Amino acid sequence: MDLGLTGKRALVTAASQGLGRAIATELAREGCKVVISSRREDTLQEVAEEICQITGAAPGSVTGIAADVTKAEDIRQLVQRANDILGGIDILVTNAGGPPAGTFDKLTDEMWQDAFQLNMMSVVRLIRETLPIMRSQGGGRILNVSSSSVKQPIANLMLSNAIRTGTMAMLKTLAAEVAPENIQVHNLAPGRIFTERVKTLDQISAERQGIDVESVKTQEQARIPMGRYGQPEEFGRVAAFLLSSANSYMTGQTVFVDGGSVRSL
Repeated sequence: MDLGLTGKRALVTAASQGLGRAIATELAREGCKVVISSRREDTLQEVAEEICQITGAAPGSVTGIAADVTKAEDIRQLVQRANDILGGIDILVTNAGGPPAGTFDKLTDEMWQDAFQLNMMSVVRLIRETLPIMRSQGGGRILNVSSSSVKQPIANLMLSNAIRTGTMAMLKTLAAEVAPENIQVHNLAPGRIFTERVKTLDQISAERQGIDVESVKTQEQARIPMGRYGQPEEFGRVAAFLLSSANSYMTGQTVFVDGGSVRSL
């Protein structure tokens, strides 16, 4: 299937590793020009070059810009520079690391505020800065990287469960508002995808239970109908479809890439 992504211009945040990198890689593979961003300025250029090598994309078709998405000014400058480099933005992928694990009694006001800035306000600000560009071009695609916890809360992830669910509701509302302007909005929710974030969560769970990490992984895989963790590239391919012209009649959806873990309707 031709996804119709050749020549499209994409901005992907938190893309130096994990799910953001996986999405940027698949977009580059499909012919997009991509700006990747993260706080890790020291590795961004290396990652950009690696993505080009892996995908066969032309040298320079992936560019790195350092930014902290919890800071409004960083976001403003990021979108402006990405627009200048790409000559427009057809695709926006809002992604950020997850907030710390913890149960209710262990969370301070500061931790709640930090999580809100990281997983709600970063999405709001990135979209706010990008919408005028998409409107001037006659349309665009927006995809937020979320979590399966928006449907089925995950133990010990109080902050992520709460903030990401609120962000999903905001995006659902936004999707209806901008649909007449040919702008699609989606929420892509990973389950247990084998990234550094999941490795860290498994380690925390192992320490809490007093068992080894492999035992935690075995427990988690037993809860997944497909019997294994997902791979980042599997997640990236779903993202590429949702962001493509092949996806022509969907908006406002939360799509789960979780091996069947979420059981509710």
